[in-house]
Amino acid sequence: MEPDRIPLAFTVNRRSVDLRVEPHHTLLAVLRDQVQLTGTKECCSEGECGACTVLIDGVAVNACLMLAVEADGCAVTTIEGVTDDGRLSPMQAAFLEHGAVQCGFCIPGMVMAATALVGANPVPTTAEIQEGLAGNLCRCGGYGRIVAAVRAAAGASDGARGQASDPGP
Repeated sequence: MEPDRIPLAFTVNRRSVDLRVEPHHTLLAVLRDQVQLTGTKECCSEGECGACTVLIDGVAVNACLMLAVEADGCAVTTIEGVTDDGRLSPMQAAFLEHGAVQCGFCIPGMVMAATALVGANPVPTTAEIQEGLAGNLCRCGGYGRIVAAVRAAAGASDGARGQASDPGP
Protein backbone atom coordinates (compact mmCIF):
# COMPACT_ATOMS: atom_id res chain seq x y z
CA MET A 1 0.00 0.00 0.00
CA GLU A 2 1.35 3.41 -0.97
CA PRO A 3 0.75 6.00 1.73
CA ASP A 4 -0.54 9.37 0.56
CA ARG A 5 -1.97 7.87 -2.62
CA ILE A 6 -5.71 7.98 -3.21
CA PRO A 7 -7.69 5.27 -5.00
CA LEU A 8 -9.22 6.40 -8.28
CA ALA A 9 -11.72 4.45 -10.37
CA PHE A 10 -13.02 5.87 -13.61
CA THR A 11 -13.63 4.98 -17.23
CA VAL A 12 -11.21 6.12 -19.90
CA ASN A 13 -12.26 5.61 -23.50
CA ARG A 14 -14.85 3.00 -22.48
CA ARG A 15 -12.27 1.06 -20.42
CA SER A 16 -12.40 0.80 -16.62
CA VAL A 17 -9.31 2.09 -14.84
CA ASP A 18 -8.47 1.55 -11.17
CA LEU A 19 -5.30 3.07 -9.79
CA ARG A 20 -3.84 5.02 -6.94
CA VAL A 21 -2.81 8.62 -7.50
CA GLU A 22 -1.04 11.38 -5.66
CA PRO A 23 -3.68 13.80 -4.35
CA HIS A 24 -2.03 16.76 -6.12
CA HIS A 25 -1.69 15.13 -9.55
CA THR A 26 -3.75 16.56 -12.37
CA LEU A 27 -5.88 14.45 -14.65
CA LEU A 28 -3.46 15.36 -17.43
CA ALA A 29 -0.50 13.91 -15.52
CA VAL A 30 -2.38 10.72 -14.66
CA LEU A 31 -3.62 10.21 -18.23
CA ARG A 32 -0.17 10.71 -19.70
CA ASP A 33 2.04 9.13 -17.02
CA GLN A 34 -0.05 6.39 -15.46
CA VAL A 35 -2.63 5.48 -18.11
CA GLN A 36 -0.08 6.00 -20.94
CA LEU A 37 -2.45 8.03 -23.14
CA THR A 38 -0.19 10.73 -24.55
CA GLY A 39 -2.51 12.18 -27.20
CA THR A 40 -3.69 14.72 -24.65
CA LYS A 41 -0.98 17.38 -24.83
CA GLU A 42 0.67 19.36 -22.07
CA CYS A 43 1.49 22.90 -23.06
CA CYS A 44 0.71 25.84 -20.78
CA SER A 45 -0.39 23.94 -17.64
CA GLU A 46 -2.55 26.97 -16.81
CA GLY A 47 -5.79 26.31 -18.72
CA GLU A 48 -5.00 28.93 -21.33
CA CYS A 49 -4.28 26.93 -24.49
CA GLY A 50 -6.73 24.01 -24.57
CA ALA A 51 -4.15 21.47 -25.79
CA CYS A 52 -5.11 19.21 -22.87
CA THR A 53 -8.88 19.23 -23.52
CA VAL A 54 -10.64 15.96 -22.71
CA LEU A 55 -14.29 15.12 -22.25
CA ILE A 56 -15.59 14.41 -18.76
CA ASP A 57 -19.05 12.88 -19.06
CA GLY A 58 -19.29 14.58 -22.47
CA VAL A 59 -18.20 18.05 -21.31
CA ALA A 60 -14.94 19.63 -22.51
CA VAL A 61 -12.50 20.16 -19.62
CA ASN A 62 -8.89 21.29 -19.40
CA ALA A 63 -7.18 18.23 -17.92
CA CYS A 64 -4.29 20.39 -16.66
CA LEU A 65 -6.64 22.20 -14.27
CA MET A 66 -8.58 19.20 -12.97
CA LEU A 67 -7.22 17.10 -10.15
CA ALA A 68 -7.27 13.44 -11.10
CA VAL A 69 -9.27 12.55 -7.97
CA GLU A 70 -12.10 14.75 -9.26
CA ALA A 71 -12.58 12.29 -12.13
CA ASP A 72 -13.48 9.46 -9.74
CA GLY A 73 -16.55 7.71 -11.13
CA CYS A 74 -16.56 9.76 -14.34
CA ALA A 75 -16.36 8.78 -17.99
CA VAL A 76 -13.25 10.35 -19.51
CA THR A 77 -12.74 10.49 -23.26
CA THR A 78 -9.36 11.42 -24.70
CA ILE A 79 -8.38 11.92 -28.33
CA GLU A 80 -7.52 8.22 -28.48
CA GLY A 81 -11.14 7.41 -27.60
CA VAL A 82 -12.95 9.33 -30.35
CA THR A 83 -12.03 6.88 -33.09
CA ASP A 84 -14.58 4.29 -34.12
CA ASP A 85 -13.02 0.83 -34.26
CA GLY A 86 -9.74 2.34 -35.40
CA ARG A 87 -11.39 4.59 -38.00
CA LEU A 88 -11.18 8.35 -37.67
CA SER A 89 -14.24 10.02 -36.21
CA PRO A 90 -16.17 12.33 -38.55
CA MET A 91 -14.60 15.30 -36.74
CA GLN A 92 -11.06 13.94 -37.16
CA ALA A 93 -11.71 13.16 -40.83
CA ALA A 94 -13.09 16.67 -41.44
CA PHE A 95 -9.96 18.20 -39.87
CA LEU A 96 -7.83 16.25 -42.37
CA GLU A 97 -10.10 16.95 -45.35
CA HIS A 98 -10.13 20.70 -44.68
CA GLY A 99 -6.39 21.05 -44.05
CA ALA A 100 -7.03 22.06 -40.44
CA VAL A 101 -4.07 20.03 -39.22
CA GLN A 102 -0.87 22.01 -39.41
CA CYS A 103 1.80 21.42 -36.77
CA GLY A 104 -0.73 19.21 -34.98
CA PHE A 105 -0.01 20.21 -31.40
CA CYS A 106 -3.37 21.89 -30.76
CA ILE A 107 -5.39 19.40 -32.80
CA PRO A 108 -6.23 16.85 -30.07
CA GLY A 109 -7.66 19.62 -27.89
CA MET A 110 -9.43 21.27 -30.83
CA VAL A 111 -11.01 17.97 -31.88
CA MET A 112 -12.15 17.29 -28.32
CA ALA A 113 -13.64 20.78 -27.87
CA ALA A 114 -15.35 20.54 -31.27
CA THR A 115 -16.69 17.07 -30.44
CA ALA A 116 -18.19 18.38 -27.20
CA LEU A 117 -19.65 21.39 -29.02
CA VAL A 118 -21.32 19.31 -31.73
CA GLY A 119 -22.53 16.83 -29.11
CA ALA A 120 -24.35 19.66 -27.34
CA ASN A 121 -25.28 21.64 -30.47
CA PRO A 122 -25.45 19.43 -33.57
CA VAL A 123 -25.80 22.32 -36.04
CA PRO A 124 -23.76 25.24 -34.68
CA THR A 125 -23.40 28.55 -36.49
CA THR A 126 -19.95 29.86 -37.29
CA ALA A 127 -20.21 32.20 -34.30
CA GLU A 128 -21.15 29.28 -32.04
CA ILE A 129 -18.20 27.27 -33.35
CA GLN A 130 -15.87 30.19 -32.68
CA GLU A 131 -17.25 30.52 -29.17
CA GLY A 132 -17.01 26.77 -28.58
CA LEU A 133 -13.35 26.75 -29.60
CA ALA A 134 -12.41 30.03 -27.89
CA GLY A 135 -10.47 28.25 -25.13
CA ASN A 136 -8.23 26.48 -27.64
CA LEU A 137 -5.25 28.23 -29.22
CA CYS A 138 -3.70 27.39 -32.57
CA ARG A 139 -0.27 28.88 -32.80
CA CYS A 140 -0.18 28.22 -36.55
CA GLY A 141 -3.25 30.42 -37.06
CA GLY A 142 -5.34 27.81 -38.84
CA TYR A 143 -8.63 29.02 -37.38
CA GLY A 144 -10.43 29.45 -40.70
CA ARG A 145 -9.74 25.85 -41.69
CA ILE A 146 -10.56 24.59 -38.20
CA VAL A 147 -13.94 26.34 -38.23
CA ALA A 148 -14.63 24.98 -41.73
CA ALA A 149 -13.77 21.48 -40.55
CA VAL A 150 -16.12 21.71 -37.57
CA ARG A 151 -18.90 23.07 -39.81
CA ALA A 152 -18.39 20.19 -42.24
CA ALA A 153 -18.31 17.56 -39.51
CA ALA A 154 -21.47 18.97 -37.99
CA GLY A 155 -23.16 19.28 -41.36
CA ALA A 156 -23.65 22.91 -40.37
CA SER A 157 -24.83 25.55 -42.76
CA ASP A 158 -25.29 29.03 -41.39
CA GLY A 159 -27.74 30.10 -44.07
CA ALA A 160 -30.51 32.10 -42.44
CA ARG A 161 -28.91 31.76 -39.00
CA GLY A 162 -26.24 34.30 -39.93
CA GLN A 163 -22.59 33.70 -40.69
CA ALA A 164 -19.81 35.48 -38.88
CA SER A 165 -17.51 37.32 -41.25
CA ASP A 166 -14.32 36.70 -39.31
CA PRO A 167 -13.23 33.04 -39.11
CA GLY A 168 -10.98 33.71 -36.08
CA PRO A 169 -11.44 32.02 -32.71
